[in-house]
Amino acid sequence: MRVLITGVDGYLGWSLALHLSARGHEVAGIDNYSRRAWVGEMGSQSAIPIASMADRLIAFHERFGKNLRFFKGDLTDPGFVLNAYRSFRPEAIVYLGEMPSAPYSMVDVQHAVFTQTNNLVGTLVTLHAMRDVVPECHLVKLGTMGEYGTPNLDIPEGFFEIEYRGRTDRLMFPRKAGSWYHESKVHDSHNVEMACRIWGLCSTDIMQGVVYGTRIEAMGEDPRLVTRYDFDQCFGTAINRFCAQAVIGLPLTPFGKGHQRRGFLPLRDSMQCLTIAIEHPPQRAEYRVFNQFEEVYDITQLAERVQKVGNQMGLGVTIRAIENPRAEAEEHYYNPDHRHLLDLGYQPTHDMEAELEIMLRDLVPHRERIESRKEAQFPDIRWDGSRRRSEYLPPSEPAERS
Repeated sequence: MRVLITGVDGYLGWSLALHLSARGHEVAGIDNYSRRAWVGEMGSQSAIPIASMADRLIAFHERFGKNLRFFKGDLTDPGFVLNAYRSFRPEAIVYLGEMPSAPYSMVDVQHAVFTQTNNLVGTLVTLHAMRDVVPECHLVKLGTMGEYGTPNLDIPEGFFEIEYRGRTDRLMFPRKAGSWYHESKVHDSHNVEMACRIWGLCSTDIMQGVVYGTRIEAMGEDPRLVTRYDFDQCFGTAINRFCAQAVIGLPLTPFGKGHQRRGFLPLRDSMQCLTIAIEHPPQRAEYRVFNQFEEVYDITQLAERVQKVGNQMGLGVTIRAIENPRAEAEEHYYNPDHRHLLDLGYQPTHDMEAELEIMLRDLVPHRERIESRKEAQFPDIRWDGSRRRSEYLPPSEPAERS
């Protein structure tokens, strides 16, 4: 299958290109290196050094004996996107080319406007290019479980049945985003659903949980094939930040009470799930939603998992909560469905501690790189619009888990 990955230079995009190529697919990618620039803007860098795209493409050819077709350009440029689609004629498009950070979108009005403009316009350009060039192509659009928020009821996979005043219908489940980034993903979902409904396109909307990990099998041992690993306040996910903190001797820092619950999955499971979606496309004019995660975890429980594995390795890991810069529920009900991928063959890893050990061992040789950017880990972007670094909370302040 010909698969085009937007955001191919990113954490997920590069990993997916390797994984799909190892499975025999023909892969192309689009990027303009924005992720590298955004992380640099935050005063950080990938904890694990990553090669230039030129070197990545050489290593890709050496490993797989074929080329990864690469298009450098802006996904909000209709002419560029149309030409790329005409050239490659993709059968599936995996849309990962968006600004993916809630904190980055909350910095100020410029970052909020950029986030929504970049993300919404890029998706709209892609939908129009699909309609005009490859109308039978399958769009795998990366959403986020954050679109749903944390409602006080179970979360279905995209749709639910509702009865109101004696009439029933099947509607998209209400979204309740918590950042300008997450709101951009909500708008994306509505736009993609409408394009499928009125133009007959087909799409799988992946509501993905938080991904963690450093490697997949397709990378082998070639350092030019590794993917990036971010740990700063904007682009470092909770587990990735915790592991980086453990390696340089900082306390692990859950926010506030630390009982936020989220869906998580390792990088290798994300690759498995995305591949299942690609290889099992929907029908023409179908818009479907998959909730993609391995298991739901409490953030403090995750910190305790990292602490346990780190201490087994002699890292002497501690945990200390910090002020929560976000406006979010710190204790809440959370029970999302995730049957669709399991029904299609997804086999969860269910071995978080083994994955954490791999991550920590991969990070230890790069301790100095993390140490040199350690200030980037401490959040100072606040949801009220101010900039003030979060301080450690007194040990007695966080609530006990019930």
